[in-house]
Amino acid sequence: MSTGVSTSTDKIIVDKSRSLRNKAVTRTVRATRERLQTATGISPGFEREMMQLHIDSVAQGALAVPMVVVLIAAGGIYLTQEVGLVAWAVLALSMHAIGMLVARRARKHGITGENVRRWHRRFLISQVLMGFAWAAFALQNCGPCTGVTFDFYKGSALLVALAVTAMSTLMLRHAILYAFTPTVAALAGSALVSPVPATLAMATIISAALVFLVFMTHRLRHTSAQLLSSQSEKDDLIAELEVAKSMSDEARRRAEEANLAKSRFLASMSHELRTPLNAILGFSEVMSTEVLGPLNNPVYKEYTSDIHHSGQHLLNLINEILDLSRIEAGKYDLSEDSVHLVDIAEDCIGMVQLRARAKNITISEQVESGMPAVWADEKALRQVILNLLSNAVKFTPQGGEVVVKAGWTAGGGQYVSIRDNGPGIPEEEIPVVLSAFGQGSIAIKSAEQGTGLGLPIVQAILAKHNGEFILKSKLREGTEAIAILPAKRVLQSLPAVSETRAVSPRRKSFA
Repeated sequence: MSTGVSTSTDKIIVDKSRSLRNKAVTRTVRATRERLQTATGISPGFEREMMQLHIDSVAQGALAVPMVVVLIAAGGIYLTQEVGLVAWAVLALSMHAIGMLVARRARKHGITGENVRRWHRRFLISQVLMGFAWAAFALQNCGPCTGVTFDFYKGSALLVALAVTAMSTLMLRHAILYAFTPTVAALAGSALVSPVPATLAMATIISAALVFLVFMTHRLRHTSAQLLSSQSEKDDLIAELEVAKSMSDEARRRAEEANLAKSRFLASMSHELRTPLNAILGFSEVMSTEVLGPLNNPVYKEYTSDIHHSGQHLLNLINEILDLSRIEAGKYDLSEDSVHLVDIAEDCIGMVQLRARAKNITISEQVESGMPAVWADEKALRQVILNLLSNAVKFTPQGGEVVVKAGWTAGGGQYVSIRDNGPGIPEEEIPVVLSAFGQGSIAIKSAEQGTGLGLPIVQAILAKHNGEFILKSKLREGTEAIAILPAKRVLQSLPAVSETRAVSPRRKSFA
């Protein structure tokens, strides 16, 4: 089989699809190169998508941080009566407003692959400013407070703020670290200046919580990047499938047009070739039989016989091509009736007997008696058995033998088997001879040339009958062709219905 690329018009579209095979490899290489060129291990395209998600998250949760700030300030004023927490609340809300302005400007101007790093730095700066506000809260003192109540309040508030910040800045890389590093630094400095156990404990807890949330946000962000990658691959796959579908539709349309052109050509050939062939066959037969007078030159008589045989061969070829075309187009209708498979086989044997005797070939029959009729197309079955018998006689050498068997199958169907002792067919060539215009190499060398359409027609006709065709062959031992009809086509005879005596109607009695 040739592996070259076809340049015909009907295959140009199909050949273009070969460029899609390496798209997955190209996309993977490009993504790997971009990932290696970035410090984060995530491609710039996904960085932009995550930045867009962060902007959407900021817009949707715009009231979350102000509510937390107001609640913390209100609770602190209630516990400590310190009015200075109001100034801290104003500072925190101002820093939050700066972050909101940055997000609004980013949405207005748009995030692209070129400015994604610049907007990332701006968002981190806004988080650092908010972190200074939380650091200012961590440094708040309460003069009249006693015990660890105020420290417990500050630690709880900072943990809540840390959790809210982690959730709202999940898609912004290193946001939680930049936002609460000033707070941890302020708590650590306060603990060093005045090593109070409550301050040390609060600094330790906040630091541990920050480390844990940094790790978790990194994992969640990596998972989000993988989800975006999967979504992108799915979108690419859908696009490729749409392209492949459009190419397939176009190729199918061209195939339908080519099939229509073939059908028109065959219809034209049926009319244009058969008409002159009939004249050629008729006149050549008249001349070869010398109906209108003798031919003085014997060479002319030989020529007329050659013309007649060649015309007959061409007519048979046209008929077989038309039969195969009708079968492939689904226009081959069966005219089914009750027929006996054995009778058809015997008639076909009589039709090829003359050719077999010319080659001194013996045709023997082994049929089972009393086989019922089958529901099938008699003309089609006759064509099947004639094709198989003609092949057997044609490929069997001088003095050979052809055995015709007919009987029951194991499943209750009927079969006809035709076996010869000809040259056989190599096992790897059996699919070739079953294809249209296919012929075995040894058979071509040892017998007359044929069209290569007999076995495909046999296979197609049996398929129309829901049957099966089996071809068995061994090199230099012979070939066996088996035509099988299913059990549902066998007409089992039913016994006659015995006459029964009519039952007299029962009289009704009234009380």
